Amino acid sequence: MDTEIAQSLRRLYFVRFAFALVWAALLVITASTLGPVSVALLVLYPLFDVAAALIDARSSKAGTLYVNVALSLLAAAGLAVAASSGIPAVLRVWGIWAVVAGVVQLVVGVARRGLGGQWPMILSGGISVLAGASFVFQATTDGASLAALAGYATLGGVFFLVSALRLGARSRRVAQAG
Repeated sequence: MDTEIAQSLRRLYFVRFAFALVWAALLVITASTLGPVSVALLVLYPLFDVAAALIDARSSKAGTLYVNVALSLLAAAGLAVAASSGIPAVLRVWGIWAVVAGVVQLVVGVARRGLGGQWPMILSGGISVLAGASFVFQATTDGASLAALAGYATLGGVFFLVSALRLGARSRRVAQAG
């Protein structure tokens, strides 16, 4: 059963990596203003997180992930509303979401460490907490920018890639040993 979960997570992590890179590139292109495309991208990111968490929760039976689903749905709605108030409001909503989702990611990563490949997810959860706090702080400064969110997504995507690669390596070792 653990091997099936690990393979399912590996595929999901590769998809999350690709999505994060494409999303970040598109956000960088549109990040100078809160126009229709950048707002759509901002709302799309947590909605994609909802879909990924649902897939993950169903395949791994990790009930904790349903907390992430609820948080990401709230974040999507919050970002849609915050976009009408400007970039600082968006950064505050994104920052709060990043902090809380980072804590959930830490909890899930620690619970799954026996599967292997979870240390990048644990680190990513911790970094998400710190990055979220920095977004909330950045919202109070002049020159608040959406570009930092692209960096956040890219780094998160890299952590998903590293986890996927580590899960694959561990699965190969288990298969060779068994």
